Amino acid sequence: MNTHTFALAVEALTTVLAIAGMAYFVFAIVAARVFLSLRRTPLAAFAPGVSILKSLKGLDPGMLDAFRSHCGQTYTGEFELLFGVSSLDDPAVAAVHQLQSEFPDRSIQLIVCPARLGSNGKVSTLAQLVPYARHAFLLVNDSDITVSPHYLEQVMAHFAPLPQQPDHEAPKAVGLVTALYRGRAHGTLGSHLESLGIATDFMPSVLVARLIESGLRYGLGSTLAVSRESLEKIGGFETLVDHLADDYELGERIYKAGYRVALSSEVVETSVPAYAWNGFCDHQLRWLRTVRDARPGGYLGLLFTQGFTLAVLNILASGASPVSLWILALSFFLRLTLAMTVGAEVLGDHSVLPSLWLLPVRDLVATGLWVAGFAGNTIVWRGERFTVKRGKLVA
Repeated sequence: MNTHTFALAVEALTTVLAIAGMAYFVFAIVAARVFLSLRRTPLAAFAPGVSILKSLKGLDPGMLDAFRSHCGQTYTGEFELLFGVSSLDDPAVAAVHQLQSEFPDRSIQLIVCPARLGSNGKVSTLAQLVPYARHAFLLVNDSDITVSPHYLEQVMAHFAPLPQQPDHEAPKAVGLVTALYRGRAHGTLGSHLESLGIATDFMPSVLVARLIESGLRYGLGSTLAVSRESLEKIGGFETLVDHLADDYELGERIYKAGYRVALSSEVVETSVPAYAWNGFCDHQLRWLRTVRDARPGGYLGLLFTQGFTLAVLNILASGASPVSLWILALSFFLRLTLAMTVGAEVLGDHSVLPSLWLLPVRDLVATGLWVAGFAGNTIVWRGERFTVKRGKLVA
């Protein structure tokens, strides 16, 4: 193959990939619109007792305010908050004591969970909290998650039994409910890029997966509400203590056990740390390599979510031909539309519009990190270095 023929082949390939990227943007916009229409459907009035479990290690930005938001629920059912720490020397202990003093009428317990059952310290703590929980439903979310006053009623209503239709098989029971989330950035470029990526990249991919698979088959760490029945059926949290992607594993196992995974219309907020550049890259690579390990085919498919970068590569390959410039313009228009549809409308993230100028930078960086995700299985998590093998953490 001579140089000219090779150049034409590269141009043709990048053109096809860029068009495929645009098709993904269109499909993601459709998925967001479908979700927006479905979440207007009224939910059943179902408010069972629920135990909220939180595994703590150190202080996160805005953590106490996040805790307070859980105490201000309008929920008509009973609920309790169980906080687990590995030691009473943990700085998070003071935040829990402060919460107990501010909300004396709420059922709030601080429980020491000293055993290290596996590589994943968070799940190890959760497994030790379960015996203290009083209710038939458990809800897990991260320590920095802030919720609305209607959070519990919106999430727990999905567990309402569905009436069986005559001459139809009984619908599958909901075993897990999860929720979308938006990020609240703190100062640094890395923090803003991560928050923007959550709203314009990761959450759209969740909505696409939901539409393609007629429902989700995994959970998100922002909210993991489970019935005890479904949790016990998969062997409890103990079966996940060596897994990095515990939220993914939990949802997948509950789905395979014969339950449905529901996506709540409620959107919660996570506090994105003020990452330095290295911290931002470490966090992104941890997520990317986890996805690559859990779903290799899905990881390759992430190439088609890089529509803007593919359009830029097409310009370089074609020498800025008129067609490539048109593809770039249309790709960027669709990218902006997707960002505003999911970020602003679905998630209610007010920081997306002012940050749109960062979107091309974020997309180019994301493509570079996606390529870097192929370069190894090592991840950094809470200052510790691990190797990910078949979903498990190896020190």
